[in-house]
Amino acid sequence: MAVLYVAIAMGLAVFIPLAIWWSVKRRKAIEAWAAQKGLTVLLGRDSRFDDRYPAFDCLRRGHGRYAYNIVEGEWNGRRLSAFDYRYVTGSGKNQQTHHFSATILGSRVPLKPLRIRTENVFDRVTEFFGVDDIDFESAKFSSEFHVRAPDKRWAYDVLHQRTLEFLLAMPRFSIEFDESNAIAWRDRRFDVGTFEAAISVVEGVLDRLPEYVVRQQQEGKGST
Repeated sequence: MAVLYVAIAMGLAVFIPLAIWWSVKRRKAIEAWAAQKGLTVLLGRDSRFDDRYPAFDCLRRGHGRYAYNIVEGEWNGRRLSAFDYRYVTGSGKNQQTHHFSATILGSRVPLKPLRIRTENVFDRVTEFFGVDDIDFESAKFSSEFHVRAPDKRWAYDVLHQRTLEFLLAMPRFSIEFDESNAIAWRDRRFDVGTFEAAISVVEGVLDRLPEYVVRQQQEGKGST
């Protein structure tokens, strides 16, 4: 038993400095990227970040939530927030701390709720019991992505053929719309290149909104 404790202690003695070194190195990379792009890096942790975006479920998980390494500014005429996020599930011996990264882009036109993510095994099980997502003419897209929206017509308006092809060709992220923003995230922390990939995916979806949809949303009519 004593040998085991020594081994654990030695492992921690190696792991903790490496984790700190990696965190500092990553922070410097994010700061350099932000400076290059004319963005601002915010200091500290924001435990009220989820209050700014109450519709995004990924920001409402667990407890002890906060955003950190927050980068904000303007990106090609849209408001951008790029950040890491931390939350805790369970308690005591069963407590687990989780981290992920995300980007949020403001939309130039009003949006409606929409969720897009990759399919998983659990989805196939729930489909067997009649809990289904929205299917599209593209069998490949429908087999790889899980789409939900209160307004099914809105999902079809946003995810037309060109956007389906775009998403199939791009790196995979979970995407959500609220009424004025779109978030892209994964259950892991991003490097700088992945932050830019997530931004590109959201930009691509928003830039491909059909003109009639943009017009309807700007006029406050929405889809019928």
